[in-house]
Amino acid sequence: MTAAPQRNGSLRRLRKRAQFLSAAKGRRAGRSAFSLQAQAADDAQPGLGFTVTKKVGNAPQRNRIKRRLRAAARACEARFQPQHDYVLVGRREALTEPFAKVVADLSSAIAKVHATPRDAGT
Repeated sequence: MTAAPQRNGSLRRLRKRAQFLSAAKGRRAGRSAFSLQAQAADDAQPGLGFTVTKKVGNAPQRNRIKRRLRAAARACEARFQPQHDYVLVGRREALTEPFAKVVADLSSAIAKVHATPRDAGT
């Protein structure tokens, strides 16, 4: 079985549990609608995965959260850095937050996970 062809400039999709666990070991940035986890990876294209636990709601609610987070990730696609894997863990607030705030929060979370410790103190 061959992998699906990737579009130029698009994000690679994380599909295997090991990729999610690897990203969970990296840096984190929490926001009201989601938590972002990031870890350096071998692949040149940035990888992105989404997860929402059953505690958050029923299947339609979880799927709607993932759709909103995917749309926010597309809006921030240029900010994801090569050779990194990212996991967005959705929270219930993602359903009610204004979409513009979710995008702004994602942009700031990406900056936070890539900030050096010296940058974080200023």
